[in-house]
Amino acid sequence: MRATGEARERRACEMPIFMMFGKYSAESLKKVSAERTKKAVRIIDRHGGKVISMYAVMGEHDLVLTLDFPDSEKALMASVALKQLTGISFVTSPVVDVAQFDRLVSEIGDL
Repeated sequence: MRATGEARERRACEMPIFMMFGKYSAESLKKVSAERTKKAVRIIDRHGGKVISMYAVMGEHDLVLTLDFPDSEKALMASVALKQLTGISFVTSPVVDVAQFDRLVSEIGDL
C-alpha cells in the first residue's frame, strides 16, 4: 500500500516507527494481565514512545507492537525495560513505509 504525498509529509515530521516482536517464556505467560499491560504502556511512555498498536498473534511471535520512539536509543531502553518487567523476549526493528523504501532504493542507482 502506497502512502499519499500528504501522508509521507506528515510521517516525515513524526517520530520513527519501530516494530517489537515478543516471545513469551513459560514463566512470563503465567503473569499475563491487564495491569501488566498498563505497566508496559507506561514504560513505553516514560521512554518517549507512543503505542500505535499492540496485538497478540499466533505463529513465530506471540506479540507484535507498533511504536513511535524519538530514536533507536529510546526504543532499545524501552525494550530492555519491558524484558525486565515482563520476562518477555523482544526483537525490536525500525521500519520505513514502502513509499520511503522505494525512494531510498531508487537513490542507490545502478550497481
